[in-house]
Amino acid sequence: MSFKFPYSRQKVDNADIRSVIKVLKSDFLTQGPVVKEFEKKLSHFSGAKFVSAVNSATSGLYLACRALGLKKNDFAWTTPNTFVSSANCIINCGANIDFVDINKKNFNIDVNALEKKLKKTIKKKLPKIVIPINFAGCPYDQKKLAYLAKKYNFKIIEDASHAIGAKNDKQKVGNCNWSDAVVYSFHPVKIITTGEGGAVLTNDKNLYEKINILRTHGITRDPKLMSKKNRSYWYYEQVDIGYNFRISDIHAALGKSQLKKINQFVRLRNSIAKFYKSKLHNLPIRFQEVEKKYISSYHLFVISLTNPINIENYDKIFKFLRQKNILVNLHYLPVHKQPFYKKIKYLKNKKFENSEKYAKSALSLPIYPGLKKNNLTYICNYLKQALKKFG
Repeated sequence: MSFKFPYSRQKVDNADIRSVIKVLKSDFLTQGPVVKEFEKKLSHFSGAKFVSAVNSATSGLYLACRALGLKKNDFAWTTPNTFVSSANCIINCGANIDFVDINKKNFNIDVNALEKKLKKTIKKKLPKIVIPINFAGCPYDQKKLAYLAKKYNFKIIEDASHAIGAKNDKQKVGNCNWSDAVVYSFHPVKIITTGEGGAVLTNDKNLYEKINILRTHGITRDPKLMSKKNRSYWYYEQVDIGYNFRISDIHAALGKSQLKKINQFVRLRNSIAKFYKSKLHNLPIRFQEVEKKYISSYHLFVISLTNPINIENYDKIFKFLRQKNILVNLHYLPVHKQPFYKKIKYLKNKKFENSEKYAKSALSLPIYPGLKKNNLTYICNYLKQALKKFG
């Protein structure tokens, strides 16, 4: 078979293409009206009051940290089982990073471990910000984390890069009811795409205004924020060190069109997950546990090998599946094991056993709209062969 099955990919149709072409033929390719329209649609979809569309979730995480005042000598915590952006935003603010291990069952932040760590930590080293991940699209325990945030006086930036369309107790991930800010990703492998892009959501107007200023070079035209009293209509001021983290109207047009199909995409991903579980449940593997009160958006479908011989032969299984054009992947190598983070002295001897054990046994199987039943059967059959061959 020459066709390859990546772990995820975009689904772009003619309506999406027409939306992009319309912008390409318009007067504004960037800084036009379509970005605002996309932000309004995201606000309506998520339930969050304010949305700032940006050029990536990586930028969004950093902007949220900056806007919440994270700086040198502060501490911020996240989990090791994430893409490096969730940690790099802390380092880029000059702050100190630490990690909280994951729950063995759902691979999200272990809120009980977090509570124990908070109790043991001296006051001056308590986190200013905690960044939990909705790993693979499955919500973490948002209510418990919000309770701890109030008790220990830290802010929550929810990394929902995997989780647009997910729900917790019928409430959409992204409504900011249990966090200070939420970050979405619109990379092509995510639930919907803008090509490259992301968004920061919040219910805090002041935070939203800070993010918008930082997003655009630190420049504002808001009279309330300017030093000069008598201004010409063209006048603007730089009030902070900012960046060009804007998203263009071209990207926003694609996102706006994709958003119309998000419920369909989430349903399809859930149906694929259900198929996998029905065909693979007798194998020596564990699935990510998704509690009944949650709806995962299934950005990833992750399995964890349980047979010690399979785990020992992980590389062979990985290679075998890829030779069959099943492009499995690992999400993720623990961040604290990355060469850069190994250089941080105070992290050197720290262990996060659940994350480390998970990384030695985890595989992400292909999941995206467009996979047919015969494709899924093909993937399941070769996974069974691989586990038998190397078990």
